[in-house]
Amino acid sequence: MNDEKMITRREALKKMGAVAAGIGLGIGGVNAADVLGLSEKEHRKMKVLAINGSSRKNGNTADMLNLVLGELEKEGYETEHIQLAGNTINPCKACFACAGKKNCVFGDDIFQELYRKMTEADAIILGSSTYSADVSSTLKAVIERASVVSDTNPGMFRHKAGGAVVVARRAGAMNAIDTINHFFLNKEMYVVGSTYWNIAYGRLPGEAMKDDEAVANMKNLGQNIAWLLNRIK
Repeated sequence: MNDEKMITRREALKKMGAVAAGIGLGIGGVNAADVLGLSEKEHRKMKVLAINGSSRKNGNTADMLNLVLGELEKEGYETEHIQLAGNTINPCKACFACAGKKNCVFGDDIFQELYRKMTEADAIILGSSTYSADVSSTLKAVIERASVVSDTNPGMFRHKAGGAVVVARRAGAMNAIDTINHFFLNKEMYVVGSTYWNIAYGRLPGEAMKDDEAVANMKNLGQNIAWLLNRIK
């Protein structure tokens, strides 16, 4: 450990005493994390956001994302699963009015709220079933608009963790994985992998859960994301 960051036992006790005194005397503005020198990430619960781009709610893609999130919840991370089914995400207008505003200026769909949640998360998992050998048009609109907003407001996704989850009936899944991972890489994010590609196969609801390799792979992905978050917090 760097000597500059090390503190003696006596110094640590003095800081802990200052916190206790402030709380006991009811002194406003005393923050334990500030006194102890902890960063914001070290004293708040880290957040993981999963966005399900499938047009079917609670289908195979949702099942796979829930497997990933389940492993993260076991490690104490706060999770949220947003399903885009039933919502329309309008395409980017390429007006660049978002420059300096840190969000899209158009509020006629759910994108503004979705983007806010993305920027607040420490890890983002994007999931989609496969449509025409790519992600769904709804998730693609999210990716395109988020790309432009973050391009005109650099660094909004820097050093977040990212994971891709894709479900296919037969083919096209690798293209969808690439679409998601290209977004992560272009936004300075850490891309987390698993023992194989994060792909499951199934058509009807529940079929992907019968893909034993995919189930194990998704659980491992969740464990790997937790491992990374534990080291970058």
